[in-house]
Amino acid sequence: MYENDLSILFRVALASVLSGILGWERESSGKSAGLRTHILVGISSVLFITISDTLIQNYRVYDATMRFDPVRVVEAIVTGISFLGAGIIVFRRGENSVKGLTTAAGILTTAAIGVLVGLNRFFLSITATVLVFIVLRFVSVFEKKFLERAKKHHDTDSA
Repeated sequence: MYENDLSILFRVALASVLSGILGWERESSGKSAGLRTHILVGISSVLFITISDTLIQNYRVYDATMRFDPVRVVEAIVTGISFLGAGIIVFRRGENSVKGLTTAAGILTTAAIGVLVGLNRFFLSITATVLVFIVLRFVSVFEKKFLERAKKHHDTDSA
């Protein structure tokens, strides 16, 4: 095992923990994409960034004319995760509502956190995880109270 592999394994482990925190929150809230999905999204993001970095390092030596664009890897991650998220979003005509949008956004954010871990941006990835967890866990409480008040206010104005 290369010394660099230990660094990569650390990043995979950190992404697993950070992604798992967000996945646990979604799972405990009864959402469709939970712990395993979020962990796999975080790990895959780290691995794709690592693959991109490895390809750049390995093949530049052999052929200086080869072009590598690491941004394409990030674009591919966003595209793939967005496709996954689209499968979670459901429009319910009878209720005139959309379900799964927050979970889909959470999966996309988990991928971004995985990319940050893959890029060795540990403080930023940990801080982002804490902020996302707070948004997912606690903002909904305020949102429900505010929406209930606003709805009551709207209903009394309409009457």
